[in-house]
Amino acid sequence: MPPDNIAGGRSALTEEEAEALLDGICFKTGPPRTVGVELEWLVHDAHHPERPLSAPRRTTAYDGLRALPLNSALTFEPGGQLELSSQPAASLTECITTVSADLDAVRARLGAAGLTLTGYGQDPWHHPERMLHAPRYDAMEAYFDQYGDTGRTMMRTTASVQVCLDAGHEEPGPLGHGRRWQLAHLLGAVLVAAFANSPMRRGRATGWRSTRQAVWTKLDPGRTVAPADHGDPRAGWTAHALDAPVMCVRSPQGPWTVQDGLTFREWIRRGLPRPPDRSDLEYHLTTLFPPVRPRGHLELRMIDAQPGENGWIVPLAVTTALFDDPEAAETVYRAVKPLAETAGPLPAPGNILWLNAARHGMADPELRATAATCFETALEALPRVGAGRAVQDAVADFAERYVLRGRCPADDLRAPETEKDLRT
Repeated sequence: MPPDNIAGGRSALTEEEAEALLDGICFKTGPPRTVGVELEWLVHDAHHPERPLSAPRRTTAYDGLRALPLNSALTFEPGGQLELSSQPAASLTECITTVSADLDAVRARLGAAGLTLTGYGQDPWHHPERMLHAPRYDAMEAYFDQYGDTGRTMMRTTASVQVCLDAGHEEPGPLGHGRRWQLAHLLGAVLVAAFANSPMRRGRATGWRSTRQAVWTKLDPGRTVAPADHGDPRAGWTAHALDAPVMCVRSPQGPWTVQDGLTFREWIRRGLPRPPDRSDLEYHLTTLFPPVRPRGHLELRMIDAQPGENGWIVPLAVTTALFDDPEAAETVYRAVKPLAETAGPLPAPGNILWLNAARHGMADPELRATAATCFETALEALPRVGAGRAVQDAVADFAERYVLRGRCPADDLRAPETEKDLRT
């Protein structure tokens, strides 16, 4: 959750200065060395997850969590989802070890309060009232309300596994930042399909394997789609960010002003309702939610939260192996490029490939075949990136249970008996 503080006394930003800042802060290139993960979780009653939680019970439990000595950053989303954001780790193993220890501590404290973390991309039962009432979320809700109630659904009831990887070398090649940027967008739909885990909403099947991903396709495309040009990441993202609509103009006093169609570039040129400064640009970037977001590193945002205590490890391990091992990166790039090219020019996540991934998951034959190649390649690469036997076995078990059988985690929830249980 970004801070709500507003820096004052800074000079007005010029268009050239904004372009230079975007060029410098969004892509920090160099050899891929670190990996991180941001885990969002739904929080439910440990014995009766279908029963809504009262606000006082949730607040009391969360106050207790804030005292824990965690390595990861602990924050909360507007609907009460819990998020753990790891520190950049020097290896996949280090990332898994430190985050697992933090999760153990959080689960133990929640368990004492009769609560549990649950991994679904979309809450199957509840649509809670907004828990956080900061100016950011007041403005965000008002902005997204222009598009119906989908924004409230996204803010209050969705959860994800977000994998964070270094941007890569400046030079061309499988570990170059241009290739990694392209690979993230090309591979995105395969990750949506393989890890789809949100087929239910308000106790009923939605017709989507990833309802969470379907929600994102219905939000303001100016801030949720990928840049159209992936050839030059810096130029493409700079233009995209400046031409994206401004969500709100912050104010140290009173509510933040929600905007209607004003792009950041237009704000700079007009200087109204007040001239923007650097802090406004930095804040603007936190209100853009494409499936791949450059934040110095690359943040892959398209994966549903996963079931079980350790389900999150599989997408983290697979993605890291496919990006950070040069041989794997080249193999997967060749495998996914033809599939993505058939989807047409509309940027993700609104093109037919991403829609098929969200609706059908691994039941889509082309996505299934490509995912099988990706998992096979990841399994070969995991030892080369230092993954231990337990992680390799988890990835192999997931491939056998789901990918090779044309299934994804959502299919476990779509079984008739499960749907009946969710409606009671």
